[in-house]
Amino acid sequence: MPITQSAKKALRQSLTRKARNLRRKNNYKTALKELSSYASAGNKKEAEKLLPKVYKALDKAAKTNVIAKNKAARLKAKAAKMLAK
Repeated sequence: MPITQSAKKALRQSLTRKARNLRRKNNYKTALKELSSYASAGNKKEAEKLLPKVYKALDKAAKTNVIAKNKAARLKAKAAKMLAK
């Protein structure tokens, strides 16, 4: 356990950041899964409505360094390709 005040604060900050990062990661993953399920079921209208939400979640995760920018770009391309099929 941390002893100094600065170590205690650093622990609080890291726990807060960990929670925020997990929330962002889960957000984009669930959005991608939802899009995938709509696309595989052939529900194109719902999938098209969901695509901006997926893009937003991926961009937000990349912007805050939860994932790399290239990974976000790759996943966005994959999502668009999924929708096109």
